[in-house]
Amino acid sequence: MQKIKSLMARQGLKSPQESMADLSPVENLRIPSKEELREMREQPINPQAEQEIIDSIEEVYYSSDSFDMVQYELEKLPPELKLQELEEYRDKLKRQQAAVSKKVADLILEKQPAYVKELERVTSLQTNLQLAAVICTNARRQLSVAKEGFTEASLGLLANQRRRQLLTGLLKSLRTIKTLQRTDVRLSEMLEEEDYPGAIQLCLECQKAASTFKHYSCISELNSKLQDTLEQIEEQLDVALSRTCKHFDVAHYTKVQLAYKLLGKTQTAMDQLHMHFTQAIHNTVFQVVLGYVELCAGNADTKFQKMQYKDLCTHITPDSYIPCLTDLCKALWEVMLSYQRTMHWHEEHDKEEVVPPPNDASVDDSEEAVDRSYVKKKLEHGLTRIWQDVQLKVKAYILGTDMSNFKYDDFIVVLDVISRLMQVGEEFGGSKSEVLQESIRRQSVNYFKNYHRTRLEELRMFLENETWELCPVKSTFSIAQLHEFKFMGQCRSPSVSPSRQPGLAGGSAQGELSLFQQFSQEGNPFERTVDHKEEETEDVLASNGYESDELEKSVYQDYDSDSDVAEELKQDYVDEQTGDAPLKSVSRETMRSRTKSDYNLNKSNAPILTNTTLNVIRLVGKYMQMMSILKPIAFDVIHCASQLFDYYLYAVYAFFGRNDMPVPSPSLPTQSGREAGTLRLAGPACLYESSGLGLISSRLRTTLNRIQESLIDMEAGGESSGAHGPGEERKEKVPSPHLSQMVVLTASGSLYGLAQRVVATESLVFLAEQFDSLQSHLDTMMPAAKKAFLQQFFSQTVSTASELRKPIYWIVAAKAIDYEQMLQLMAGVKWDIKEIMSQHNVYVDVLLKEFEQFNVRLGDVSRHVRIPLAVSNVLWEHCIRLANRTLVEGYANVKKCSNEGRALMQLDFQQFLTKLEKLTDLRPIPDKEFVETYIKAYYLTENDMEQFIKNHREYSMKQLANLVNVCLGSHINKKAKQKLLAAIDDIDRPKR
Repeated sequence: MQKIKSLMARQGLKSPQESMADLSPVENLRIPSKEELREMREQPINPQAEQEIIDSIEEVYYSSDSFDMVQYELEKLPPELKLQELEEYRDKLKRQQAAVSKKVADLILEKQPAYVKELERVTSLQTNLQLAAVICTNARRQLSVAKEGFTEASLGLLANQRRRQLLTGLLKSLRTIKTLQRTDVRLSEMLEEEDYPGAIQLCLECQKAASTFKHYSCISELNSKLQDTLEQIEEQLDVALSRTCKHFDVAHYTKVQLAYKLLGKTQTAMDQLHMHFTQAIHNTVFQVVLGYVELCAGNADTKFQKMQYKDLCTHITPDSYIPCLTDLCKALWEVMLSYQRTMHWHEEHDKEEVVPPPNDASVDDSEEAVDRSYVKKKLEHGLTRIWQDVQLKVKAYILGTDMSNFKYDDFIVVLDVISRLMQVGEEFGGSKSEVLQESIRRQSVNYFKNYHRTRLEELRMFLENETWELCPVKSTFSIAQLHEFKFMGQCRSPSVSPSRQPGLAGGSAQGELSLFQQFSQEGNPFERTVDHKEEETEDVLASNGYESDELEKSVYQDYDSDSDVAEELKQDYVDEQTGDAPLKSVSRETMRSRTKSDYNLNKSNAPILTNTTLNVIRLVGKYMQMMSILKPIAFDVIHCASQLFDYYLYAVYAFFGRNDMPVPSPSLPTQSGREAGTLRLAGPACLYESSGLGLISSRLRTTLNRIQESLIDMEAGGESSGAHGPGEERKEKVPSPHLSQMVVLTASGSLYGLAQRVVATESLVFLAEQFDSLQSHLDTMMPAAKKAFLQQFFSQTVSTASELRKPIYWIVAAKAIDYEQMLQLMAGVKWDIKEIMSQHNVYVDVLLKEFEQFNVRLGDVSRHVRIPLAVSNVLWEHCIRLANRTLVEGYANVKKCSNEGRALMQLDFQQFLTKLEKLTDLRPIPDKEFVETYIKAYYLTENDMEQFIKNHREYSMKQLANLVNVCLGSHINKKAKQKLLAAIDDIDRPKR
C-alpha cells in the first residue's frame, strides 16, 4: 500500500478518496449537459463494441449501492506493481466508465420527454391542493356556524324518541320470551305426529330467538332445554330412519330426509342409514333362522338366543331347510328392495333439484351439490357392501348343513332359490356373487359326487338287467317332451307353454322387466314355486312300437304277401334315409328285394332305444337342469354327463363288440386288443382283420382305452360292486357291467342276437344324436376355459358311437355265412384245365344260397325290430367283404392253375356278382376290385408282377407268394420266382 501511495505522489496524483472529496455530491452525480450529451452522441458509435465493453464490467459493480469500488480495485492490485500494466488497466477502466456514461446519457435523452411531462403534472397537482385547502377552510367555518345554531331543545326531543324506541323493543322481546317458554308443549305434539321437519324447524327458530335474547338471565335455562329437545328429536329421527330399512315408505322417508337437511346432517344421515341396513340384515336373518331352530327343537333347553348366527345355522333340520331358506331370502329381498327404493328416491329427488331457484345463494348451492355427490357415491358404494353382507349370511346358512343326502328335487329347489338370489344380486349391484357361487359350488360338488356315483351304480344295474328289447316310442318322440328337459323352454319344444317355464310366470311382458321392477310394489320373487313334477303326462310311448294297431297289421300283411309296395312309400323311405330320390326306375323284382333288404317294413321311423337309454337321457336332463341353475359347477356336471355316455358306450361295446363268445365255427379275434380266449376264426375273418381295413378305428380304440382307464374299475368283481377301493381314484370308477343271462347271442336262428345288437347299437347312436342336439346348449353353459374339453368329448367320443356298428355287426356277418365250407368246396375245384368253361362252379351257388338264407333271416329279425338302412348296409358290406376275402383266400390255396382256370375264376366271380346285386342295393359291391385285381394279376409279366407286389400291400404274404408259385412255368421262370419271393420277403420283414 505504501508503494502505491509513493508512486502516486511522484506522479502528482491524488488518492481516489481525496479526489472524491474535492467534488461536491452534485458534481459527483452530475448529469451531463445537453452539449456534453450531444458531443457524446456525435462521437463515432460502434454499438457492438460499446456493448462488449459494458459486458466486460465485473458483476460485482452491480451488486449493491454501498459497494466501494476504490477499495475493491486497490485490493485487486498485485504485490509487485508495474506502471505499464497499471496504465493499461486504468485505460480499460476509463473506457468502461466512458461507455457507461455514454449509455447513461443515451438513456437520459431517451427519458427526457417523459420527465418534462411528469413535471407538468406535479405543478398541476400543487395548484389543485391549494384550491382544496381553501374549500376546506370555508367548510369548517360554516360547520362552526351550524353548531352554534343547534339548540338544546332539539337534542331533548331526539333523546325522548330514542327512549321510546328502546321500550317498544323491550316489550316485543318480553312477548317473544313468553312464547319461547310455551314451545316445548308444541314440540312434543309434533314429535308424536312424526312431523320431524316441523319440529326441527320450530326448535331451530326457538334456538335462534334464544340466542338473540341470551343477555336475559331467564333465557339461559331455556336455551339448554331446547338443546336437549333437539337431541331427543335426533334420536327419534334415527329410529325413524332405521324403520325404512325393512319397509320403505316414500312419505315417511321424505319427512326424515327433510328433517336431516334442516339439521345440516345429510351426510351423517346417509352414514347412519348404511349402519341401519347392515344391522337390519343381521337381525333379520338371525330372527328367521332362530324361529325355525326353536320350532324344530321343540322343548329343548338349548339357549339358541345366545348362539352365533353361524352356529345357529347348523341346527336347521333337513325338513325345514328349504322353507327356512325361502323365508330367509324373502326377508333379505325386503331389505334390498328398500335399499333400491331409497336409491330411486334420491335419484328422483336430485332430478327435481338440478335447477335451483334463482334467489338461492351460491354458497348454499355448492353445499347442496356436495351433499348430493356424497349421498350418490355412498349409495353406490353401499350396493356392494350390502350385497356382500347378504352373501356372507346366506353362505353361512348354505354351508351349515350337509346337503349330500338331499333328494334331487329338493336340491334343485335349493339351487333354484340360490340362483334367483344371485339374479337379484346381479340386478341389485351388478355383482357376480362370487361368495355365493363358491359356497353353493362346494355344496353342489359334494352333493353331485354322491348323486353321480349313485346314478352310475344304477346305470350299471340297469345295463346288467337290460334285455335290449325295443322301448316303443312314437315317431314324433323328442327329448323336449320329457319332464327333465322342460326347463329349456320354448327354444326346443314349442309345445311347452310359457306359463310352465320358471322365470316367465308373469308372461312375456314381465319377462322383459327386472325383478325389482316386477315386484317393486307387491309380491316377492321367492314366492314362486318350482315345478317338481308337472301334472301333465308324457305322451311319448306308442303301441308295440307302432303308431296304431292298424298300421302294425298292415305292415305284416305287406311283408308276407308278394304284392308290390306303393311307389310313394318307396320314394318317401329313400328320402328319409338318404335325402336323395332314386337315381333310376327299377323292376318289380328289384323293388321287392329292396324292400326286403332295407327291412324297414314301412314301420314308423320311431327312434330305436331302450328303457336304459331313456333313463340316461332323463339323467342328462337332470344334470343340465342343475347346470342351468348353477353355472359354477357346469364343468363338473358336464364331465359327469359325459361319463354316463362313456359308460353306456363301453357297455354296448363290452356286451356286443367283443369277440370272445363261443360260436359253432372257430371264434373271431378280439378287436380291442384284449385276449379273446382260446377260440379263433381261421381263414377270411382273420384276413379281414389283418388286411388294414380295421373294424375299430384308431379314434374309437383310443376312446375305449380312455374310458377303461378313467372310468372302469377292472379290479372290482361282479359281486363286490358296492365295495370301493382304498384309493380316491378307485372311488371314481365303476365296475365293468356284465351282459344279462337272458340275452342269448349264440343262436343262429336269431342271427346271433342281431335284434338285441341292433337295439343296443342304434340306441347308442340315438343317444349320441341327442347329445349332438344339446351341444350348443351345453356350450353356452361351459366356462370358456373348459370349452376345449366339451369339443374334445364331442369330436372324440360322441362322434365315435356310429363307428361301433362295424365291430358289432361284423360278428354277425362272420357267423351268419359258412365261409369255411366255401373254402373246402373251392379246394376241390380243378383249376389247371385246358379248355375254357362256360358253366360256373358249384361253390358259387352254395355261397349265393347262404346269402339268400341270410336275407330271409334278416327279414325275420326285422319283424320284431326295425333295421335301419345304415345297419343293413353295414351287415351286407361285412358279409360281402368277408365273402370276397374268402374267394381270394380260396384262390390263393390253388396249387396249379392255367389260363383257362383263371378265366373260370373270373366266370365264377361274375356269376356271384350278378346274383348278389339282385339281393342287395349296396353299391358299389365292397372289395369287388380286391378279387378282380388278384385274379388278373396272374397274367402280369415279371416286371409288372414285381411292381404289383410292391404296390398291393392289402394282400397277405401267403396270397402274394401263391400268385408267384402258380405263375411259375407259364410265364415266370425259376430265377424270376426267386426274385419275386425275395421282394415279398422284403415287404414282410419290417412287420416281424
